[in-house]
Amino acid sequence: MESYIQITKLNDFIFCPMSLYFHALYENFSQTVYHSAPQTVGKIKHENIEEGRYSTRKRYLQNLPVYSEKYNLMGKVDIYDKLEKALIERKFKIKKIYDGQKYQLYAQMYCLEEMGYMVKKLFIHSLADNKRQEIKLPDEAEKKKFEKTIEEIKNFNPLKCQFKINKNKCDNCIYRELCNVAETDVKPARFQGKANFIRSSRARQR
Repeated sequence: MESYIQITKLNDFIFCPMSLYFHALYENFSQTVYHSAPQTVGKIKHENIEEGRYSTRKRYLQNLPVYSEKYNLMGKVDIYDKLEKALIERKFKIKKIYDGQKYQLYAQMYCLEEMGYMVKKLFIHSLADNKRQEIKLPDEAEKKKFEKTIEEIKNFNPLKCQFKINKNKCDNCIYRELCNVAETDVKPARFQGKANFIRSSRARQR
């Protein structure tokens, strides 16, 4: 049986394929190891949704588990407004909308539609300044790009990844203190050593 892809990892992969690799390696460690202040605050804000504190109105479905058999995706939606048929994804602070953030919404939308819900509107809500931006529903071209990304994730191999350094991304990556790609000319195979180190660290923690 093919493994499901976590919806949250779409944004990781588009930001940087190796970010997806580090996410998988460190997901069993405390997030304080690699999360910066904005990520920590954002996580606390999301707990309001996960505990159902956004609203008690029945029109809102909060923290709803979703899945897609077609795309092998699974995850949760922040908020689905049954009255407006609107899907709302909340982030700590949004200055610019990137493909990874849009694809997370697309993934949630496709999951909801497969589960029988109708989605007419997509929104990303910035918690820091309480601003909401509407995201256009994907057209056929966007859908193909989304599907191409899903296939790339399924076939991703960090040891064969031809990594291109983007200093701006590296400087803003939550894994920058753990990853030495930006500082050295690291070949993909070098990450195998990191994987072995993490496995041995986990073994010592047991």
